[in-house]
Amino acid sequence: MTTLLGFELRVALRFLREGRMQTLLIMVGVAAGVAVIAYISALISGLQTNTLNKTLGAQAHITLRSADDVVTPAAALQPGITALTEIQPRAQRLRSVANWQALLPLLEALPEIAAVSPMVAGGGLALRGEATQSISLMGVDLDRYDRIVGLRGKVVSGVARLSPGEAIVGRELAADLGVRVGDRLTVQTALVSEPVRVTALVDLGVRELNRRTVIVPLRAAQSLLGLPGGATTIDVTVRDVWAAQALADDLRRRFPYQVESWQESNAQLVSALNAQSVSTSLIRGVVLVVVVLGIASVLVVSVVQKGREIGILRAMGATRGQVLRVFLLQGAVVGSVGSVAGLALAVLLIWLFTTFVRGSDGLPLFNITLQPGLALRIALLATVCGVLAAMAPARRAAALDPAQAIRI
Repeated sequence: MTTLLGFELRVALRFLREGRMQTLLIMVGVAAGVAVIAYISALISGLQTNTLNKTLGAQAHITLRSADDVVTPAAALQPGITALTEIQPRAQRLRSVANWQALLPLLEALPEIAAVSPMVAGGGLALRGEATQSISLMGVDLDRYDRIVGLRGKVVSGVARLSPGEAIVGRELAADLGVRVGDRLTVQTALVSEPVRVTALVDLGVRELNRRTVIVPLRAAQSLLGLPGGATTIDVTVRDVWAAQALADDLRRRFPYQVESWQESNAQLVSALNAQSVSTSLIRGVVLVVVVLGIASVLVVSVVQKGREIGILRAMGATRGQVLRVFLLQGAVVGSVGSVAGLALAVLLIWLFTTFVRGSDGLPLFNITLQPGLALRIALLATVCGVLAAMAPARRAAALDPAQAIRI
């Protein structure tokens, strides 16, 4: 068997060498196709990863809130009286998640969940001298919240620390108020005001968040917002971001809370990412079809040109199967060599993009890498396409009658 395969491979390589120009052209075509597929795949993957990191870098994957409270009008409780609206929502107020302390260990025990963090959030004002800014006040357990959004990694000045009387402030808000690390400002709500010292400035990746965010200890926010011992939300981070929706649906069935995944709160983003994925798949498909047709056309021409040689091989004892495998091997060689060259070209294109394409801040727009697993799959796909493209020419060559082929 080894001898037969060696014979077939030698014949296949000889046929490719004799048609050097057409072999070179089709290999260049395969390399270009593979490079386009690999580069576009890496580019879209990098773009989506960067978009997700920016979007999810300042928010939880899943958020649990208290269910809406409703009251029944007195009229609806009286016999014989029909109310136009049988139930109506309570006035807007901060509501604590019921039994949130007992809920935390239940959530942390789920294997899909990476981190859980309670939060008290509400509106307020930040005062510094005559400057006043509307803020979003957030009370958190720093260690838990850091596992949700990586807060310590977003610090641009100071050290993230939340002891009593301390706060972490968004960088734009600090600039608007004219405060730096170590300065004091006053946080005021509808109920009370409290001075705090700034320990760190953070960049949350979104300008509006940086302009409104003040983070204080959980107990301080409970006092400021009039919610002692409470938590308005439970933030959850999952190990697989794309599994967040399925987990949110499961949590919604198991617990009597409002549960919202990042896909639901960013529906337009998810639609855009899906559209990108579909477009990328279409580009891959079109390029693969072009590659297959190119290989097939070259091998069809090769069968016509090598008709006499094929007839001689058959007359010397070569079987139909051997002739068939000769052309299948040609397709495999063209596909594999072209795929290796294409991957090398894709790596070059990625290097050029990350080196010379810069944003307004002088840094690369986003990181692009060609993962080894993706590169291997693309190379195997190109090789398989080469073999499939050679199928029809190979069958035609194997079907040639030796006597008629020699007379051609």
